[in-house]
Amino acid sequence: MPATPVLELRRLNKSFGPVQVLHDVSFSAEAGEVTALVGDNGAGKSTLVKCIGGIHPIDSGDYLFEGAPVHVNSPRDAAGLGVEIVYQDLALADNLDIVQNMFLGRERKRGLVLDEATMEEMAAKTLTGLSVRTVHSVRQQVSSLSGGQRQTVAIAKAVLWNSKVVVLDEPTAALGVAQTQQVLELVRRLADKGLAVVLISHNLNDVFAVSDRIAALYLGRMAAQVRTSDVTHAQVVELITSGRSGELGLANGDGLNGVKA
Repeated sequence: MPATPVLELRRLNKSFGPVQVLHDVSFSAEAGEVTALVGDNGAGKSTLVKCIGGIHPIDSGDYLFEGAPVHVNSPRDAAGLGVEIVYQDLALADNLDIVQNMFLGRERKRGLVLDEATMEEMAAKTLTGLSVRTVHSVRQQVSSLSGGQRQTVAIAKAVLWNSKVVVLDEPTAALGVAQTQQVLELVRRLADKGLAVVLISHNLNDVFAVSDRIAALYLGRMAAQVRTSDVTHAQVVELITSGRSGELGLANGDGLNGVKA
């Protein structure tokens, strides 16, 4: 594993008017690992992800990509680095097929016409490379897909562009048991292929099933970023609900990051 994280944030701060949402947040994501980002509602997870994705500019702090400081001021900047985010609403168009969705806004052309053959081949190759077998045809309308299949297409769309970091926002929300298992297996395969995967989830069973590290936010502060094998469910619940668990977490509420490598 490389010593330098693919994505690293150092002492990031973000406010909206007089309300400070993120306080000196440090966070990292390693290639070949799944890092679960957990926290209660209002902890700052969505804001942090939108800062990573360039939707919200950061007020202060450092954004490093592959060890080098970068400025991410728009989603295009993030995508240019290789950061792709799959939001909970998936942003798929029901009236288009899988190929059209995967290339929406990034269509391949041959002269003045769409290069349908190349796009279809790339879409099929991406799904095959992720060992996705639940989709029967890349020309299926998205409206005909199940929840798990839609999630699969959204993830495949994110990795189609040689991404290095994939952020997944609650990918198993509202899925059944079998579909959840399929999506979690896909999440694990992404990391096994060398990507840095950030998994946002309220489901600790999912978190412990696939993650290598857990980063717990509490009231806009990073309570701890720990190896999954070093903590228990109960400790993570304590970090989420109170910001500390034993020696882990925020020191007396003063905002210091309790980080365990």
